[in-house]
Order: sequence, then C-alpha cells, then structure tokens
Amino acid sequence: MTQQPPRSFSPQWQGSDRPGLPRTGTEREVLTACLDWHRATLEAKCAGLTAAQLSGRAAAPSTLSLHGLVRHLADVERWWLRVQFAGEDLPLPHYSEDDPDQDFDDLDGDPAEAFAVWRGEVERAREIVDRAATLDELAAAPRSGGPIQLRAILVKLVAEYARHNGHADLLRESADGAVGV
Repeated sequence: MTQQPPRSFSPQWQGSDRPGLPRTGTEREVLTACLDWHRATLEAKCAGLTAAQLSGRAAAPSTLSLHGLVRHLADVERWWLRVQFAGEDLPLPHYSEDDPDQDFDDLDGDPAEAFAVWRGEVERAREIVDRAATLDELAAAPRSGGPIQLRAILVKLVAEYARHNGHADLLRESADGAVGV
C-alpha cells in the first residue's frame, strides 16, 4: 500500500495537547474518545483569542461566532445527555421558546462564563455516559420522536461537534489566520 507524502496532509493545529483519535477499542471507548477529541478541538480553536475575537462574526449575514458555538454546544450537551437521556427537567442555558437563537444572537455575556457553562455541561455529560451500563440504554425522556439509545446520542453529538468544528476552523482563521486540524 502506498502512503501519501506528508506534504499532502493538512497542517496540525499548534499548541493543543489533544490526544490522538483512537484506532482501536470498544465501541464505547472509540465513541467517547472521538467526542472528547471534538470537544478538545473546539476548545483549542478558541484558545488564545480575546473576547472580541471570540464574539466576532466573520461571515455576514451569519450570526455564527466562536462564542456562540460554545453557548450552542452547551445547550446541545444538556439537551441530549441531561434532558433526553438522563431525564433531568432543566431549561437550556441559551434557548427559550421566545428567543430560540439566543445562543448565537445574544453575545452580551463574557465568553469565559460561556466556557464555564459549557465545561460544566461536558463534565455532567461524561458522568451520565460513564454511569450507563451499556450503549443500548434508552433515553429516559425521549423528546425527539420516540426511543433513542445512548449509542445514537453519542453519534449525534460527534456529528454535531464535527459540523461546528468546521465552522470553528473558518471563524478562527478569520480571527487571526491560524489554521490546522
């Protein structure tokens, strides 16, 4: 088998201590490690930027910003793992029926506070996943159209982070020119 020459690979993101993506392991190990890698990627893409750069919107008319992505992903973590899977009765931090887009639109708060909320949601999500006996467990309070397994929720989270990390790549490059995977 022929290997690609190194020059054809995307540049690596500098300054991140992300572990590599797993190449072997159980289904749970691979899914949770992949999700944690994507979480770490989001954090790495935001590291070292000012509050103004984190809240900057690089592609008008889009309201996407790194700050908004962090707020949005805090809601996503809470929705899928705490509300749906664990059945906790909690409001989403950056969503209401009256203002469903406040995660991206209302950036008056401090990005450091948004990161604290997001990190708290990630930590609680990890606890919930660790407590589950198997990935076959069903959501306690499915609010998205019927039964859903923890396995499917983890795949949804990986996909959500992957999509938004693509946005984060563009937003970070626009903020200071930094690129890499």
